[in-house]
Formats: sequence, C-alpha cells, structure tokens
Amino acid sequence: MKLLDRYLARTVLMAMLMVLALMVAVELIFSLADELGDTTAVYHSGHAIAFVLLTTPTSIYELLPYAALGGALIGLGLLASSNELVVMRSAGVTTRRIIWSVMKPTLLVMAFSLVLGEWLAPMAEQKARSDQAMVLSGGEAIGSGRGNWHKIGDTYVHINAVVPGGREVYGVTRYEFDGDRQLLRSSFASHGRYLDAEGHWLLTEVQETRFHDQRTEVVGHEQYEWHVDLPPELLSVLLVRPDRQSISGLYQFARYFESEGLESSNYFLAFWKKLLQPLATISLVLLAISFVFGPLREATMGYRVFVGIMIALSFTIAERMLGPTTLLYGFSPLFAVLLPILVAASLGLFMLRRV
Repeated sequence: MKLLDRYLARTVLMAMLMVLALMVAVELIFSLADELGDTTAVYHSGHAIAFVLLTTPTSIYELLPYAALGGALIGLGLLASSNELVVMRSAGVTTRRIIWSVMKPTLLVMAFSLVLGEWLAPMAEQKARSDQAMVLSGGEAIGSGRGNWHKIGDTYVHINAVVPGGREVYGVTRYEFDGDRQLLRSSFASHGRYLDAEGHWLLTEVQETRFHDQRTEVVGHEQYEWHVDLPPELLSVLLVRPDRQSISGLYQFARYFESEGLESSNYFLAFWKKLLQPLATISLVLLAISFVFGPLREATMGYRVFVGIMIALSFTIAERMLGPTTLLYGFSPLFAVLLPILVAASLGLFMLRRV
C-alpha cells in the first residue's frame, strides 16, 4: 500500500511541477516583454532582465495554488484515463486513501509556499524594487511614478529608493505641517542611513525651505539628524506592494498604519490572503479531486485543462472582487479571503460525497 501511495504522490507531484514550470515560463515571457517596453537610456535591457529575474520568486509564489490545482487535475486525470484509478478502487483502495495520497505532495507545495512567501520572495522583491528605484531616481527630489508617500505624525514623507534591509534610503522629501495644516517646512535629502546606536536617521546633503508669514528661508545642512518613529524593519517594505510582502512584515506594517491613524485595511487584506494561502491550495486541490472522480472521469485531457483554467479564473475573480467590496462597505478583510476558500472546499466535499 505504501508503494501505491508513493506512486500516486509522485505522479501528482510531477504534474504539479510541470504545470508550474509552464505557467512560470509564460509569466516570464510576458513580464520581460512588458519590462523591456519601459527601457530608456538610463534603465536599459540589463536592468529589465535583472528586475524580472528578481521578481520571479514572487510570481512562483502567486502561481503555486493554481499549479497545485492543475497538477491534481492532470495527474489524477492521467490515472483515470488509463483506468488505473478504477483498478485501485476495485482492489479495495478507498477514495479517502487516494485523496490522502494526493494531499501529500500538496502539503509539500504548501510548505514550499510558506518558505518562499515569508523569506525568499519578499527579499528578492525588495532588492528588485530598490535597484529599479535607485536607477530611475537619478537624484531627483520627487518622482511621481516611483517611491512612496507616507504620513508620519504631521509630516508627509516621500522616499525614492530604499536599500534592502531598510537601513539606507535615497531621495527623501519631507513636508511638515502644523496643527492647522499650515506648511511649516519642506526639505530634500539625497541620502540617509539609520544609526542603531543613536536610534535615529542621519540625512546628508539636505536642502530645507522654511515658510514664515511673509517670507521663506532656505537652509542647507551637510548632515541632519532625523528623529522619527520609522524603524528600518518597517521602512524595508515601503517600496513593495502589500500583496508581495512577507506575512510578518504585513502584520507589523498594518499595525503601524493603525497607530498612525491611517487606512490599514489593504494591508490586513493582503495579510489574511497570504496567511490563508495554504488553505486556498487545499480547497482548490480538493475541488480538482472531486472533478476527476465526478464529471471529469471520462473527459479528455484538453477538457480537464480547460476546466482547471476556469476554476482558477473563477477563484481569482472572486478574490479580487470581494477584496475591494469588503473594504468599500467596511466588512472584515478576513471575510473576503475566507469566503472563496470555503465555497471551493464545500463544493469539493459535496461532490466527493456523491461519488
């Protein structure tokens, strides 16, 4: 029986890897074509290729649930087409035993997904965004298409580029207001680094403009101590989209936004989505198994691939529609993430009970 378990697990795992490789190859081609279209004299093709390669771990992480879905459909479909599943069940192998054999490679995919999403992918994404921002910034004060704006107390801060780890920044623009929303001063620093011993930022080459009632005053600082509650751990994720950050970074950043009185729902939505991705993977694989044992038992391979694509599209559309909807109407972000998972798992279990 253990030999049969290994055979089932190996067949499904190889199918999952095949589907993943195909999906990643297609994603790479389109990403590279898109990035090469934005090249300039400063940001050339070498930078574009490096950017695409560094963001590939993120693409793999996002595609893993759908690769597991497609692998389960194709792997079990091959066994069903050759009547091996019929022979197994005739020999006394229960449906539950087959499901558990399929879930074993799924658990490996889930473990790999957690490692990739928590450590490797966010680090590579930070480096890719940081390198791209530093190439494009060119020492400018503000670039509308790059960097991020953030509110810290009564100060609005824009940072062009953040070095991975968050201890160095480039192109720091600050606008400080008083309690009546009157602009007090603005400044631009070309570079800044965090001093661990002192616990503050040291900005260099600072040009500051102070606004008085009837005049303005321009002051230059070779070095300027910036005392602000913005540790490197938070700053390291500024240039990365919420859905491409680590689980721990998302939670920390969402709590930070809450403490500053800013909207944090987007970060909590991304946090729950990444935290519950293993459950999403299980629900999709369970749905795939139910289809192979049910309506797709005698289907062709092309039709199974088509069904897998439709399931993946339906799941993705549901996630992307529910997310903004729950944020708009004030529902919990957890509801937006959990509902498609519960629907997929319930449908899979219902169809399996009918087998």
